[in-house]
Amino acid sequence: MSKVMAVNCGSSSLKFKLYEMPEEVVICSGIVERIGHEDGIFQLKYKGKNNKKIVPVKDHAVAVNLVMEALVEEHIIKDLNEIKATGHRVVQGGPYFKESTEFNEDTVEKIRSLIPLAPLHNQAHLTGFEAFKKVLPNTPAIAVFDTAFHQTMEEEDYLFPIPKEYSDKYLIRRYGAHGTSHKYLSQKGEEYIPNSKDKKMIICHLGSGASITATKNGKCVATSMGLTPLGGIMMNSRTGDMDPSVYYQLLKVTGKDNETLFQELNKKSGLYGVSEVSNDSRDIETKSKEGDKNSIIAMKLWARRVADYIGQYYVRLGGCDLIIFSAGIGENASTYRELALKNIEEALNLKIDYKLNKELPCGKEAVLSKEDSPIKVVIIPTDEEVMIARDAYALLLKKEKTC
Repeated sequence: MSKVMAVNCGSSSLKFKLYEMPEEVVICSGIVERIGHEDGIFQLKYKGKNNKKIVPVKDHAVAVNLVMEALVEEHIIKDLNEIKATGHRVVQGGPYFKESTEFNEDTVEKIRSLIPLAPLHNQAHLTGFEAFKKVLPNTPAIAVFDTAFHQTMEEEDYLFPIPKEYSDKYLIRRYGAHGTSHKYLSQKGEEYIPNSKDKKMIICHLGSGASITATKNGKCVATSMGLTPLGGIMMNSRTGDMDPSVYYQLLKVTGKDNETLFQELNKKSGLYGVSEVSNDSRDIETKSKEGDKNSIIAMKLWARRVADYIGQYYVRLGGCDLIIFSAGIGENASTYRELALKNIEEALNLKIDYKLNKELPCGKEAVLSKEDSPIKVVIIPTDEEVMIARDAYALLLKKEKTC
C-alpha cells in the first residue's frame, strides 16, 4: 500500500485528496481557498469530520505547509515520508504530452512555455508543484494533463481552417479540456456496454465549464473545447463556438479594448449573458420557473448547443452505443438534462424515462434510457482525482520496477 496525493492548484486555491493505493481509498480531502489573502479558508475532511478555519495564506507555499502540518497534527499520517507520490493536474500540455509524465526540468519548461495558452492555469500548476517540491523534496511528482486524452484526434479533427503557418508556428489547434474526466468516464462507461464491438460513446462533461467528447474503444475521436476553454458548447459564462466576426464587430461598435471584450466572452456570456441573471445555472433555472423570458431562452439555447454537438458526434462516430451525462449540471440538474435529451430523442430514436430523470437524487449514477432504447443513456459521476492518483501510482510502480 502507498499513499498518493492528488493535487489541483488554481491561481488562488489548492484542492487535494490523499489516497491509499492501489485500493483507491480516500484517506482525506480538502481545499485551501483565498490564497494571497489574510482571510484564507482551509477545510480538511476525514473520518466523517469537516474541519474549517480562517487563516492568513500568503502564498501557495503557506497553503502546502498548512495541509502537510494538518495531516501530521490530525494523525492522518505519522510523517511526510508516508506520501510516496504526488499527482498534479495540469490544464494545458500542448502537443507535447500524450500521457501523464514525471516532473523534471524538461516537463517544467514545456509547461511554462504553454502559459500563454492557459495563463490562469499553467502558472498556478507550476507554483503548486514548486511548493510541494520544497516540502516533499524526495517524493516523485507526476503531471497529469487535461489535454493528454485528446491527443489521439486526427489532424482533420484538431486543426482549425486558418493559414497552416499559424498552426505550426504558434501551436494554434484544438486541444480540448477535461481530458482526465473524459478518460475516467470512457472507462467507467464500458461497464454499461460490455458487448459493444467499438464502444462508441458521446461523453457530456457538463459543469460550469463544459465539454463533449466522442470516443471509440476508449480513445478520443473528437472534442468540443478548442484552443482554450472558451470554445465548444455554450457554458455558464462562456460563449462557446460562434462566428468569429461577432468578436470583430463587437470590438468596433463597443469601443472596448481586446482584453476587456475577451474577458466578457469568458466571464459574462453564456447562460449568464443571455439570462442577465447569474453565472450559476441553478439561479437561472429558478428564474425560468418563475416565467423569466431571458432565463427560459438561455436554457433552451444551452440545450440546443449541447444537442448540436451530440448530433455532430453521432455522425462522426457512425453511430453511438452510449451517451454519458456527468459533472455539476450533468449529474445534478434534471431540467437541463431533459432539455438536452428532448432535442435529440427523435433524431436518435431515444427512449428516455423522464420520470426517473426528474426523481433521481443529485449525483446518483443511473441509467436514464429504457430497455428498448437503441442508445443507452446514463448518468455517471466523474472522478478526476482518482485518475490522477492512478497515474501517479502507476508511474511510481514503473519507476521502482526499473530501478
